[in-house]
Amino acid sequence: MKVAIFSTKDFEKPFLTAANQSCQHELVFFEALLNEQTAVLAAGFPAVSCFVTDNLSAPVLTILAKNGTSLIALRSAGFNHVDLAAAKNLSLTVARVPAYSPYSVAEFAVGLILTLNRKIHRAYHLVREHNFLLTHLLGFDLHGKTVGIIGTGKIGSVFAKIMQGFGCNVVAFDPFPNDECLKRGVQYMTLNALCQQSDIISLHCPLNDTSHHMINEQTIRLMKPGVMVINTGRGALIDTKAIIQALKNKKIGYLGMDVYEEEHLFFQDLSETIIQDDVFARLQTFPNVIITGHQAFFTQEALTNIAAVTLGNITAFEHGNAEIFTIPL
Repeated sequence: MKVAIFSTKDFEKPFLTAANQSCQHELVFFEALLNEQTAVLAAGFPAVSCFVTDNLSAPVLTILAKNGTSLIALRSAGFNHVDLAAAKNLSLTVARVPAYSPYSVAEFAVGLILTLNRKIHRAYHLVREHNFLLTHLLGFDLHGKTVGIIGTGKIGSVFAKIMQGFGCNVVAFDPFPNDECLKRGVQYMTLNALCQQSDIISLHCPLNDTSHHMINEQTIRLMKPGVMVINTGRGALIDTKAIIQALKNKKIGYLGMDVYEEEHLFFQDLSETIIQDDVFARLQTFPNVIITGHQAFFTQEALTNIAAVTLGNITAFEHGNAEIFTIPL
């Protein structure tokens, strides 16, 4: 099958090419983001593969469908950037990669916790300047702290197990409790109760109408003073302006973000650019905030699995096979 792969990064090509050896699809790589202007590039392609930064709104999907596309093969687990109602109306099939590597994201979230807590990022720069004072590097023991997990799917479940290994008391909020978490003693509770009890809160849930800005002025008000908040899920789970205010008044003591509401900033070199996003710029002024550029997924194992499942979805669709990770429309 002829496949147009949008938002292609150099690091992806070897993994996609290797996975394609057993599939033998015709892969055409486009560095451009998919949007209303670039959608015409996919004319004549039965399948289009997209990343989280691509625009899959109704106008874009309409252009794709009109020009012969019938499959949208996402290279991601999240699908909040897809207009599913429009896809259904246009008879487009949308497939995703539901579990490429829960360990990659869960382990990265732990890395953010350890870095923020023990000020590893600051210590590195101090020692580079031959400053060996410990004055501003005081941390706390994770052992015995309460860690609240919002979303206990595959990633949240792995994260829970890791934090229990540190000796933490793990609590969770999820409309669908995970049996494995329950067996390991994770206590489920309401979101409000989790916010009230947790020393550290980590977000691992999908973004939808219910979860949008679930960390907001009201939920932040319930949190312990000095709480640590970690987000490796989706940027819009957090109301960024509300959390900036909470950082200013010291309600939030630590913030680790691998995602941001305006995701279009990521996956490109803007080092010679003046970023016009004042909210993002304000976040960068806090010494107790770490922002990374959506790299939590970025491991060899994850990229291998993403490529294999994406191309497997395309093959399954081509052969009319039911074993395809479609999104219910």
